[in-house]
Amino acid sequence: MEKPLLVYFFSGTGNARNVAHWFTGVAQEMSITNETIDIAKVDRKNIQPLPPGSMVGFVSPTHGFNYPPAMMYFIFRFPRSRGNSAFLMNTRAGMKLSKWFLPGLSGLALWLSALVLLFKGYRIVGLRSVDLPSNWISFHPGLKENVVKSIYEHCKGVTVKFATKILSGKKVYTAFRDIIQDLLISPVSIGYFFVGRFILAKSFYATNACDKCDLCINNCPVKAILTVDNRPFWSYRCESCMRCMNDCPKRAIETAHGYIIGIMCLLNMGIMIWFWQWVSGFINIPEHNGWAQTGVTLSGWVLTFAVMVVSYRIFHYLLRIPVIRQLFYYTSFTKYKFWRRYKPSRKMVAGI
Repeated sequence: MEKPLLVYFFSGTGNARNVAHWFTGVAQEMSITNETIDIAKVDRKNIQPLPPGSMVGFVSPTHGFNYPPAMMYFIFRFPRSRGNSAFLMNTRAGMKLSKWFLPGLSGLALWLSALVLLFKGYRIVGLRSVDLPSNWISFHPGLKENVVKSIYEHCKGVTVKFATKILSGKKVYTAFRDIIQDLLISPVSIGYFFVGRFILAKSFYATNACDKCDLCINNCPVKAILTVDNRPFWSYRCESCMRCMNDCPKRAIETAHGYIIGIMCLLNMGIMIWFWQWVSGFINIPEHNGWAQTGVTLSGWVLTFAVMVVSYRIFHYLLRIPVIRQLFYYTSFTKYKFWRRYKPSRKMVAGI
């Protein structure tokens, strides 16, 4: 390659960032001009066009079986191609069972973005998933350090091999091995994008351990955390990237599991039952009328979203009350020490 290589990445806990640097590390060894760029530090409304003939890469975690909106919108705004090639990589929730490395799921993460780039005129030369350790500690404790290191060693080899082939002029479409399962879970990807991510964005709160250092606010890659009532408040821009929860030196940021379970029970056993009874009692919708059925379903989702908006404001207000605050604290799994945070140390990553 005579033209430059640009690799853009979005990262919360560092997985996608490390993959991007491993890739450009190979380019460095091959004496290829390269640059690794964090999209959180880029003016996404004023992206400069690429020189003709250059290569661009996009590396991002998988959120809800898709690229997070921050990366998707970045790709949507990316300049059209003038003879450029592109590759896409995603990190996904890898695990390890004994000596076996278990893959995560990608969903639409690579396919939708690849389609957008194709329409923009790019030649897609590579599609690859990298199964770095799962960091969604809202759902499970962080993996043990020795497991994280083992997965990292494996995934760096995978990335280097992929980069060597791509930078040598070959095309690598490893992601096609997963296309059937990706398409099967695509409805989940769509549901997460329109509803699920907003629920997760409203699952974080700061406990009394918070010393107002503002590290979470200053380091948020999408500037989604505000100060409300003298405590961190997560807005709907939150991508659930887990950086804040994993970086907090006081372990003060937690997931409100009790609140989420309570709201889901309220919706499923109360509000939504009332809503469907109201619809059935006052509106006679023929079963064969698909448009009407769809309208009612969408109305139900709008109601769900409205309940989430109002309930989170109430939740945030109730955190002022000591007794209720303690109830929320003790119904959060992330409060307990066995619920490890996920943050691969720079020393460990550098040593791989």
